[in-house]
Amino acid sequence: MTRRAIIVALIGVAPFSVGLAWPAAASAQGMPVIGFLHSGAAQVNAGIVDAFRQGLKETGYTDKNLRIEFRWAEDHNERLPALAADLIHRRVAAIAANSISAVAARAATSTIPIVFQSGIDPVVSGLVASLGHPGGNTTGVSFFASTLEVKKLEVVHELLPRDALIALLVNPNNPQGGVQADDLQAAAAMLKRPVTVIKAGSEAEIDTAFAAIRQMNAKALVVVGDPFFNNRRKQLIALAARDAIPAIYSNRENVDEGGLISYGASLPEAYREVGLYAGRILKGAKPADLPVLQPTKFEMVINLKTADALGLTLPPALLDRADKVIE
Repeated sequence: MTRRAIIVALIGVAPFSVGLAWPAAASAQGMPVIGFLHSGAAQVNAGIVDAFRQGLKETGYTDKNLRIEFRWAEDHNERLPALAADLIHRRVAAIAANSISAVAARAATSTIPIVFQSGIDPVVSGLVASLGHPGGNTTGVSFFASTLEVKKLEVVHELLPRDALIALLVNPNNPQGGVQADDLQAAAAMLKRPVTVIKAGSEAEIDTAFAAIRQMNAKALVVVGDPFFNNRRKQLIALAARDAIPAIYSNRENVDEGGLISYGASLPEAYREVGLYAGRILKGAKPADLPVLQPTKFEMVINLKTADALGLTLPPALLDRADKVIE
């Protein structure tokens, strides 16, 4: 079985293609229509929607001359195939999608342009042939970089005594979850740092994961970058605060809402880029000719109020390296 077939199987999608050809811009009452497909929920993703609209605006598209059809799976990935099929049935001109949603959309159509924001390797997942030359109907922005997770581990490593156990929270429903865990364990071995991998792919499993963290007496937590964990950030932040566990996340939104540290690229900026690409495609650009974009800037954000609440004194060198400190 190919890697792409494995990933398709994981989300319960049978690969098929809908339609033979589509116009450059499907329309309703003369107005182009595009789809926005996401595995999460609208309530916690308003920021990325605003950024996506900003990207479209920069290419000349607003609510006055474009309609967006939103489809949210609300952390039920099994709904994604049907949501993708619905957008295709509505003859949208393009689909913007996050990680696993893009895999579902790509499995459903080889003709409608898809612009993704992906935290999984878009080549391994079958979304594109290569980053520089995507080919086919798919392109977008990729955050896939194991070095980001390793960097997060290194940051937490600085906070603790060398024998303290660090928990690594991984989503087993993410096709790249195993790769992320392997990379982190290899990095931990180099640091001579004990770590334990804990898996959670649902709200209930996150609660169970924190019970396991307490039982194992882990002293810190690395939350691996994943759309599901970003959607559940309020739950994660609340549990980390309850159990006084220092935690590091991929997105600064977690720190803005009370998390301790984040390290990664800007998710809103990625969705602005998705909007820009979607706008260019509406104007006639082909996804096959648009290289997959990768972030060039990564930021560390630290919440000192959270550190104080945890009774944690952060190393001055770490504070000096932070791009933003919330006091």
